[in-house]
Amino acid sequence: MKILLLLILPLYLISDTSFISKKEYASQLYKNPRGIGCYHCHGKKGEGKLIAKYTHKGKKKEFRGPTINNITYYKFHKALDERKSGMPRYFLTNKEIETLYFYVTQKKSDKL
Repeated sequence: MKILLLLILPLYLISDTSFISKKEYASQLYKNPRGIGCYHCHGKKGEGKLIAKYTHKGKKKEFRGPTINNITYYKFHKALDERKSGMPRYFLTNKEIETLYFYVTQKKSDKL
């Protein structure tokens, strides 16, 4: 029995025990990180999105979620860590920020 345990234990330790892939986790996190999905303002893959059109003091204006799939990781992380007008504060972990960055910077041909 001890020999069997010694043979199986290394396989268990080096195997990926996760039931969800990194791509799947990234996709789910992007859809709902803390109650409000990123895609509502930044589009399906971070390409940016028109949120609203309005008139202010007689001038037509647009409120857009910016493109986030072509910025550096530093800018991406900083944007999530600072308070910005219109951007909810998510209080994400560094691992979650890395995962979101992975998601939005994947090639468009990758299906997530």
